[in-house]
Amino acid sequence: MTSNLQQALFPHLLLLVLLLLLQAWRGSCHPQCLDYKPPFEPQQPLLFCKEYSKFGCCDVEKDEEISVRFYSIMENFDHSGYVTCAKYIRSILCQECSPYAAHLYDAEDANTPMRMLPGLCGDYCSDYWHQCRYTLSLLLEDLGGPQQFSNLTATIEEDRRRFCDFLELKDRQYCYPNVVSNAELNANLGIVREDPKGCLELCLEEVANGLRNPVAMIHADDGTHRFFVAEQLGYVWVYLPNGSRIDRPFLNLTRAVLTSPWAGDERGFLCIALHPRFTTVRKAYVYYSVSVKKEERIRVSEFTLSTHDDNQLDHSSERTILEVVEPASNHNGGQLLFGHDGYLYIFIGDGGRAGDPFGKFGNSQNKSTLLGKALRVDIENNDEGAPYSIPSDNPFLSEKEARPEIYAYGVRNMWRCSIDRGDPVTGRGRGRMLCGDVGQNKYEEVDLIVKGGNYGWRAKEGFSCYDRKLCQNSSLDDILPIFAYPHKLGKSVTGGYIYRGCQMPNLNGIYIFGDFMSGRLMSLKEDVNTGEWQYNEICMGTDQTCRFPKLINSYYKYIISFAEDEAGIDCVCLCVYFSCITDLMRAPPRKCTIKPSPVKIKGKLIHFHPKEGKGDLQIMCLFGFSQDKLWLGEKLDVTVEGNQVFKRPRGRGRKRGRRLRGGSVRLVSPDGLSDRGRVEIFLRGEWGTVCDDLFTSKAGTVVCRQLGFTTALAVMKRAALGEADKSVRILLDDVECEGGERSLLECKRSRVGKHNCSHGEDVGVICG
Repeated sequence: MTSNLQQALFPHLLLLVLLLLLQAWRGSCHPQCLDYKPPFEPQQPLLFCKEYSKFGCCDVEKDEEISVRFYSIMENFDHSGYVTCAKYIRSILCQECSPYAAHLYDAEDANTPMRMLPGLCGDYCSDYWHQCRYTLSLLLEDLGGPQQFSNLTATIEEDRRRFCDFLELKDRQYCYPNVVSNAELNANLGIVREDPKGCLELCLEEVANGLRNPVAMIHADDGTHRFFVAEQLGYVWVYLPNGSRIDRPFLNLTRAVLTSPWAGDERGFLCIALHPRFTTVRKAYVYYSVSVKKEERIRVSEFTLSTHDDNQLDHSSERTILEVVEPASNHNGGQLLFGHDGYLYIFIGDGGRAGDPFGKFGNSQNKSTLLGKALRVDIENNDEGAPYSIPSDNPFLSEKEARPEIYAYGVRNMWRCSIDRGDPVTGRGRGRMLCGDVGQNKYEEVDLIVKGGNYGWRAKEGFSCYDRKLCQNSSLDDILPIFAYPHKLGKSVTGGYIYRGCQMPNLNGIYIFGDFMSGRLMSLKEDVNTGEWQYNEICMGTDQTCRFPKLINSYYKYIISFAEDEAGIDCVCLCVYFSCITDLMRAPPRKCTIKPSPVKIKGKLIHFHPKEGKGDLQIMCLFGFSQDKLWLGEKLDVTVEGNQVFKRPRGRGRKRGRRLRGGSVRLVSPDGLSDRGRVEIFLRGEWGTVCDDLFTSKAGTVVCRQLGFTTALAVMKRAALGEADKSVRILLDDVECEGGERSLLECKRSRVGKHNCSHGEDVGVICG
């Protein structure tokens, strides 16, 4: 009798479990795909799920995969069944392409199981049941559902209430097909989102930390996608694309750099630029403060890359290119960059103090001094003779008493300039130079730098007169800024970049900059018809906007610098470096695939672990955060041969080799990332995988804690983070953890090596 009762209750219990697993998330949602990322516009129109060609979650390859699944299912129908049911099957399958796929499949929360089928509206489900109820088993079988589904579907296909309890999404706004017809949800999809006040919503992603006043970030443009980060103290560090940092600095000028420990000191190591043909010329240029016989100076120097290490400069190779005496300790300028013309541009402040008080008209309007200027010099073929020459078309070359290096003048203290890469399709804007010029006591400005231009200081501050007598001089002929803002918005502009990256196409052409003091992020976009620049403030997206793994919806004061990596993706130096990402749209998968060239590394790697939210980021950065604890898990020695990274634990018995403990885990990522990948466990002398049958976020947290992370952000099913090859055995299955275990071996599980699954079900974990 007990056995009969269990058999009778089994379908009901199974249905209850499935309903719990498939329960849809309620509340306001945001466009999101099943890979926890924003939707995108496919590079080519979709042929099967055509309604999502403009904006959604499928590329052409995914569309073709859905098409194959559809026709495989429809082979089970005669003509009349095909005519009746094809529209339902197609619509249900194509919801993977919907911009709201994550909500239809209940996948917004990476820690909860995903629905097998999208959530339907009640009336649509009733129609589906009346017309084609027996297709449910085909849909589930096609998705590789458990064998028990056949018993389940046989039970509920006959009962409309049970059928729709299983498929219905109770939220009328987000169920299919209402989500398609909801005008509020679908308005302006794929366009940069603004809040009701017109604020441009963005999210941030932490990509490096443990830095002390990072003032500049550059790349070598050599295919390696390394980035070089300079600290004001005089260090320059090399980071690999996966966020790991080489433990030995690229450059260490801490003994030479003039700076002090107080937070507002403008002196120090201020910039670095690599030769535009760095792979062959192998030279770097640096800009820093120095004291020579108790006299403060700005020094621009040239270094040559080490012959033994591509990730370190030869410290003995320093050659001074230019030195300028600084009359005060502030307004040091601090920008070096190479233009598309191959020349080196140097931006120097007006000499300091307030109001440029030097001489009759100030340094900035005096062309016989280099202070308050943008300089342009030619450093090619300088190995013998003078360290630089003057380009033949420099604007004041023939003007008596003017310094021939001057390219533009009338600047106060330009802090962070950039060169526009140009529109990736039309090339419009290519080569333009934009700078933020820090103001005096009323206005901050952004300027478009042109040859021979006078930018008005000290006659003008922004659009406003500062020195009225100079301002009224008819011979001033100054160039007005493209944008200026008052000190109620911020008190120290930090110039940025025009976004030309691949990953967020709807940010193309937007100039992103900020203010050091207020922490305000801002944007400008040029009207191509009028040439005017339109302002939009940037705000951090709401919780739903930034609900994707690793993204951040808060930022902090002290925006020290902006940068872009080799792929053209904007980064913001907010004491730690961040990368901006839009809230609504990304590029199609594989369009922005980066395959870094291999780098030979000498020394060790310090692996990157996000620290956002752990303590005060301002203090961590600005006041000398210790770098001794960057690695949160077991310390490893790392050697690199070619493009392969080999790790071995550090500790006693290192010379003899330390054996791994049974139960040790690792994450194997196809992208080489340390915080995510397929879960593998070391048992009986071999590494093997773990099956995902009963694996939950609690088991994922056990894995992440073993690796030094706090928690598991996501548990990925069905080998979403990669399958192991056939030579790797499946060692664990049916893993259920309570959450307090230190190892997966302490969790409830099947016997080692006993399983009923395939590598298509290898479990993956994303740690945080």
